[in-house]
Amino acid sequence: MKFSIILSLLLLPLFVFCQEDFFRHYKIYDTRNQKVISTDDIISDMSNADVLFFGEEHNDSTCHVLELILFTKLSSKYPGKAALSMEMFETDCQNVLNEYLEGLIREKNFITEARAWHNYKDYRPLIELAKAQQSPVIAANAPARYVNMVNRMGLTSLEKLSKTAKAWLPPLPIDTATGAYYEKFLQTMGGHSGNIGGMQMYQAQNLWDATMGWSIARFVKKHRDYKILQLNGGFHSEEKLGAAAQLKKYSSKPKILNITCFSDEQFDNPDWSKYSKNNDYIILTDPKLAKTY
Repeated sequence: MKFSIILSLLLLPLFVFCQEDFFRHYKIYDTRNQKVISTDDIISDMSNADVLFFGEEHNDSTCHVLELILFTKLSSKYPGKAALSMEMFETDCQNVLNEYLEGLIREKNFITEARAWHNYKDYRPLIELAKAQQSPVIAANAPARYVNMVNRMGLTSLEKLSKTAKAWLPPLPIDTATGAYYEKFLQTMGGHSGNIGGMQMYQAQNLWDATMGWSIARFVKKHRDYKILQLNGGFHSEEKLGAAAQLKKYSSKPKILNITCFSDEQFDNPDWSKYSKNNDYIILTDPKLAKTY
């Protein structure tokens, strides 16, 4: 089947959205140039960048469509040189993910054994597009069992793991991002620090971020000139903190752009200055549109 036909099938949901004036239900703001732009402008800006962090709300239907649009356009502009990196798959599932992309295993087995998220339907078009055009997909996140372990026993507990288990994680010890990211985390948690449980939660957050940054850095080292679209929850890359900052610790070479995408009650008349801190692009989506779950 020709690529154009495959792409048409994958983009069928977009055509449905278009019939409902989908493009009126989001706004993209370029914070550097202080103007409303299009997805084409973001792709154009990628000529001077290597990694595009897309910080999503996991149940925002508009975010998911925009992710597919961006990856489609990125793949078209850089054929054979575009890759996905996803929080939604864990490092120890990389082999299963690769087997599915290569057409070796059934989708049913892939979904089960790669521990796909409960809302996998939101990401399926991206995976199928990557499969159709043979684009790499990075299973970027830390295995959940180790995140849970850190949440209970702290980062030092990772030292007890086997050599095999440690191979799925960044080099130990994991550096915890302090300063602005720590303050942001505390604010999100209600401003309470101090207690051991809270610190372990923060350490677990840093394990998430570090593993995603490290996963991207490893890929960049082996795949020169690729353009990478990294998908994660908004907190992981807002203001170029979290995973974006961790990437820079593992490799200073990749140039980063970041998007923060979320629905907001100010959609009709947004105050862009409210959202612009250290984000390259802000995407506001219409809160009146249905969530995916």
